[in-house]
Amino acid sequence: MSRRNEWPLWEVFIRSRNGLDHKHAGSVHAPDAKLAMQMARDVYTRRQEGVSIWVVPSDQIVASDPGDKDTLFDPMEDKVYRHPTFYRLPDEVNHM
Repeated sequence: MSRRNEWPLWEVFIRSRNGLDHKHAGSVHAPDAKLAMQMARDVYTRRQEGVSIWVVPSDQIVASDPGDKDTLFDPMEDKVYRHPTFYRLPDEVNHM
């Protein structure tokens, strides 16, 4: 199959029953968002693991370059006040 006839690639993110965040589950090829959602459901939630699915066109995801790690994240190391290590969370706050 030539590249021209290939369906677009969609990235699939699933939120589990007991989780608050979506995690990358994999990818599917589909012609549109509706079919991508159905295919993602069929492939990645066969055992009813999820409560929410996101599908995102792969070409719409923008990611940082791992080589830029020092310029992106290094300035944070000298700001210890940004790290929540100076206090204890109350027991009522269980999702942090």
